[in-house]
Amino acid sequence: MFILWILTGFCLYSVASATYARWANNFHASRANEVDKPTTSSSSQPHIIFIMVDDQGFRDVGYHGSEIKTPTLDWLAATGVKLENYYVQPLCSPSRSQLMTGRYQIHTGLQHSIIRPTQPNCLPVENITLPQKLKSAGYSTHMVGKWHLGFYKRSCMPTQRGFDTFFGSLLGSGDYYSHYKCDSPGMCGYDLHEGEEAAWEQDRGIYSTHMYTQKAVNILARHNPKRPIFLYLAFQAVHSPLQVPSRYLERYKSIPNLHRRKYAAMVSCLDEAMRNITLALKRYGYYNNMVMVYSSDNGGQPMAGGSNWPLRGSKGTYWEGGIRAVGFVHSPLLAKRGTRCKALMHITDWYPTLVTLAEGTLDENQSLDGYDVWESISEGLPSPRQDILHNIDPIYTKAKNGSWKAGYGIWNTAVQAALRVGDWKLLTGIPGYSDWIPPQTFSNQLLANRWHNERVRWDRGKTVWLFNITADPFERVDLSRRYPHIVKKMLLRLLQYDKTAVPCRYPPKDYRSNPQYNGGVWGPWYSDEDEEEDENYNVLSNYLGKRRRRQKAKRKGKFKRKT
Repeated sequence: MFILWILTGFCLYSVASATYARWANNFHASRANEVDKPTTSSSSQPHIIFIMVDDQGFRDVGYHGSEIKTPTLDWLAATGVKLENYYVQPLCSPSRSQLMTGRYQIHTGLQHSIIRPTQPNCLPVENITLPQKLKSAGYSTHMVGKWHLGFYKRSCMPTQRGFDTFFGSLLGSGDYYSHYKCDSPGMCGYDLHEGEEAAWEQDRGIYSTHMYTQKAVNILARHNPKRPIFLYLAFQAVHSPLQVPSRYLERYKSIPNLHRRKYAAMVSCLDEAMRNITLALKRYGYYNNMVMVYSSDNGGQPMAGGSNWPLRGSKGTYWEGGIRAVGFVHSPLLAKRGTRCKALMHITDWYPTLVTLAEGTLDENQSLDGYDVWESISEGLPSPRQDILHNIDPIYTKAKNGSWKAGYGIWNTAVQAALRVGDWKLLTGIPGYSDWIPPQTFSNQLLANRWHNERVRWDRGKTVWLFNITADPFERVDLSRRYPHIVKKMLLRLLQYDKTAVPCRYPPKDYRSNPQYNGGVWGPWYSDEDEEEDENYNVLSNYLGKRRRRQKAKRKGKFKRKT
């Protein structure tokens, strides 16, 4: 009897313990859900989080086969949509200008290079920017990180271009801790800003990836998730200089190449930042009604540790390694998650796509070059985009062997240009450094001349290339001689684009930009009188540009009649 009583008591205790355990688990789970459960938004407009990273190579993410560990990026991409036919521009300012305007460089006058800190130049103020459009649709707009779209006058600053708040840098690069930048000897200054003023008081010498992440988290914590927010987080990482807290280097001791090791550590730090941003989006109630876009601004720079392997070329070139980017969309609002999108996409497409998602309006007179590609991303439908003008640069060094003859009398092949139409890609002029460079992981040579790479010798002197990018994404087989009729068609398309180009804006250095004249800070130096003169110059420049194009068209008409 006693034994029976003991067994009964034990069974009752086990049942009670199991019941309590289930109750405790449910209680803790419900408490966790209260923390992570998104607040129901009173608006159908999704929160938009756009993450722009700097100089991340095509290979430099785990899901592209890299030795660099990126568990957060891999998870976000795997549970979202990977963009595997996605293009940007080969340099910082061009990509950012096209994101902000939805227009090609030839239509904003920023066809050549980047905006230098000493140039009286910026994203033309007559262009309505993405944050301006979202703000008019009821969004709170915030920017954290790298601007790099000019600042020579106050009207060029981020807070004058649609952002309610701005915390970050105006230039293209700088020290990750001190936030100083020297453009040339004697041209050095501080580059960390809150709004339109230097952020001296907020600067604690913190590594910029950590600092920008914390700032973004604070914005999310303060904002009411019932109101739509646009957060543009433009990391400085992983652009040179190669600087990173030492604890991130520990996991890459096996990489003998110092540049690659530091670069890998910087990417890991960036991955950790993305984890913290994602947790904040869940914690503060944004996640269930959010669209996150992740994009690199251009290809990686092998000389600074990056890798675009197996793509050809690097940052600053129009080969695939310079313009085909790491990109994905992560959102619970996607119709089909866990997919790879091979639809043709370009960075200009974000403008109409995000404005439409935000229930904003697109004006017909904006003459956008981007397309709304949400259905291609979310549902896997074909892309509305058939071609991409990668660029036409009238200032870049002319190819010595280029000629009108090589361009069949249609195009001067000395001019640097690149165009994608369907499966085909055409390049003219000097596309840039063209080797295929494997990751320098197992090499201890830093900047040696004889890297482990494949040098191209068979196409020297050429000024026209044609590739079927779908069949040959690594650009190994030039088909320009085999298919001259396709070359001609694409040259005619280039010519059509060129007729719509506005004059190139690339002014000389203005020595008044020197930070020593502005309290040691990089910032606007133009006065109100200067701005008025600048506006008059722009009006005159546009008039003369149109006049030149009309005269050029007349001359071509006469030439055709004579022939």
